[in-house]
Amino acid sequence: MPAAAQRRPRRIARKLAVLGTGAAVLALPLLGANAASAATPTATTAASLGYANNLDGWIRASLQVMADHGIPGSYNGIYRNIIRESSGNQYAINNWDSNAAAGTPSKGLLQVIDPTFMAYHVPGTSYDPYDPVANITAACNYAAKRYGSIDNVWGAY
Repeated sequence: MPAAAQRRPRRIARKLAVLGTGAAVLALPLLGANAASAATPTATTAASLGYANNLDGWIRASLQVMADHGIPGSYNGIYRNIIRESSGNQYAINNWDSNAAAGTPSKGLLQVIDPTFMAYHVPGTSYDPYDPVANITAACNYAAKRYGSIDNVWGAY
């Protein structure tokens, strides 16, 4: 293939990038991506596992994901910690403690800060710390590594 023909796709891609991400995303199939390679993986949710979209369902779905990844914990241990940390409010945020003062407020059902959430994120769950299943599984993964299980956590952790 002549050198000029080899450079053409790069110029097209560069021009598409300049047009904006919307145009570039629409053009992906033209540049060799297919539907499977461009697809975003679906995150595990309570509903996707057949559970209700409420505190009970979030805990049960999290326990299923935790079992698949060898993370210990019980319904009662998770429930007790959620009630203490957020009263079951998936959008709870602590804007007044030392973590918040440092710029990393605790978020979600189990009040996890972003660096801890990312470090203990469980594959297949959302990267949103307010997502109930992602928040519970990341917090339980952290508690398992630090305390043996979320069941061993009886106060702020």
